[in-house]
Amino acid sequence: MIYSMINNAARSLLCEQFIANNTIDPKLYDRYVVKRGLRNSDGTGVMAGLTNICNVHGYVVNEGEKSPIQGQLIFRGYNINDLVSNAQKENRFGYEEIVYLLLMGDLPNREELTAFKGMMAENRPLPDNFFEDMILKAPSKNIMNKMARAILALYSYDDNPENRSPEYEMATAISIISKLPNIMVSAYQVKKRCYDGESLFMHPLIPTHSTAEMILSALRPDRQFTEEEAKILDLMLMLHAEHGGGNNSTFACRVLTSSGTDPYSAYSAAIGSLKGPRHGGANLKVAAMHQCIKDNVQNWEDEGEIADFLTKILNKEAFDHTGLVYGMGHAVYTLSDPRAVILRENAKKMAENTEFEREYKLLEAVERLTPELFKKIKGSDKAMCANVDMYSGFVYSMLGIPEDLYTPMFAVSRMAGWCAHRFEELVTGKRIIRPAYKAISGEKKYIPLDER
Repeated sequence: MIYSMINNAARSLLCEQFIANNTIDPKLYDRYVVKRGLRNSDGTGVMAGLTNICNVHGYVVNEGEKSPIQGQLIFRGYNINDLVSNAQKENRFGYEEIVYLLLMGDLPNREELTAFKGMMAENRPLPDNFFEDMILKAPSKNIMNKMARAILALYSYDDNPENRSPEYEMATAISIISKLPNIMVSAYQVKKRCYDGESLFMHPLIPTHSTAEMILSALRPDRQFTEEEAKILDLMLMLHAEHGGGNNSTFACRVLTSSGTDPYSAYSAAIGSLKGPRHGGANLKVAAMHQCIKDNVQNWEDEGEIADFLTKILNKEAFDHTGLVYGMGHAVYTLSDPRAVILRENAKKMAENTEFEREYKLLEAVERLTPELFKKIKGSDKAMCANVDMYSGFVYSMLGIPEDLYTPMFAVSRMAGWCAHRFEELVTGKRIIRPAYKAISGEKKYIPLDER
C-alpha cells in the first residue's frame, strides 16, 4: 500500500538514499579486523559457543592450514550413516528415533521409542478452532510465512507459555514438532484453494502413522502411498533434522533464546531464517537451476553439452547470472557432504527403471563436472562437493511433493534440532548473545528543521 503511494521520481530518490545511507566501504572490515558473516579469512566459522548436540566435520586445520576431508555428521555422538543404515536394515522409520535422540540426549530402547511415537501422535492435532481462525481465515501464498505465524499463534493457545521449567519446555517442544507437519499441509491445502483455484482436501489424521506417512497421507487426495515412498521421505526428515549450532537458523534460535524469550518466538525466528534463499530457501534455487539446465541442454547424455551450459552459468551468462552452480559447495563440507552421499545413493535406487532415471543421470553429471569447470573458469583449487540440496528437490519431485513445500519440509524436520539447541542454550548459555559492531560514522551537528 505504501509502495504504491510513492511516485516514480520519489521512488528512485528513495532507492539511491537507501543504498547510499547503508553502504559501508568493504576495506574498513579489514582495517578494523571485522569478520563479516562471523567467518574467518579462510572461510571457517568464528567460534561462538560449545555444543554436545551435533558435530559437522568437513576439514581439519593443520598448523594453520585448512585441509579437506570426507564429511561427517554426528548427532549426539552417533554418526548419521549408522543412524540411517540401521533404520533401513531393520526396515523401520527412523525420524522419530532421531527426534528422541536430539531432545533426550541418547537413543531410546524399544519401549521408550514406542511411547515417544505415541506421544507425537497425540500431539499432532491442532487446538480447537486453530485451523479455522489461524490458517483458513488468513491464508498465505508462502507456506514458510504461514508456519512462522502459526507457531507464534500457538502461544495464545498455551495456558502457561512463559513457563521455563525443563518439563514444560520439553512438552512444548514435542507439541510443536508434532504439530508442524499438520500446520504445513493445512497451510498448503488452503493456499491451493485460495490462490491456485484447486480443491482443498482435509483428511483426518491416522494416529498409527509415522511423521513421513502422515505427510504423504494428508497431502494426497486419495491418501495412497507406497512403503518405499514413505521410507525415502522419512530418510529426508532424518538427514535434515539437525546440522550444528552455527547454521543461520539454529544460531537465530539460540540468539533469541539467550534473551529469555518464549519458545514460540525462538522457533518462529528460526523458520524466518530458514526461509531465506541463502539458507533453507536455497533448495528452490537448485530446483530452478535444474529446470533451466533441462530446458537448455538438448541431449542429457552428452557431457560436452552439459559442460558447455554449466560454463555459461559459471561465466554469468545463463540462469540467474550470479556465476553460482546451486547445490554445489558448502561452508563446512569439502570433499563430501554425508547427507548428499546418502541421498544420492537412495535417489538412484528410487529412480532406476522409471521416467526419472534420465534426470538422475543428468544431476549426477552436473555434480561430477562442476568442480573441474569451477577450477578452470574461476582459477580456484577450492575443494567442492555436492550439498544435500543437489538431490533433495529431485527426491521431492519423485514423491510428487510440490515446490511450495520444499523449504517447509526442511523446517518440519529441523524443528527437532532447533528445540535441542534451545534446551542447551537455556541450561548452559546464561548470557545474552551480543556481539559488537564498530561505529564508523562521525558525529554531526544537529540542523533545525527550517534550516535544512
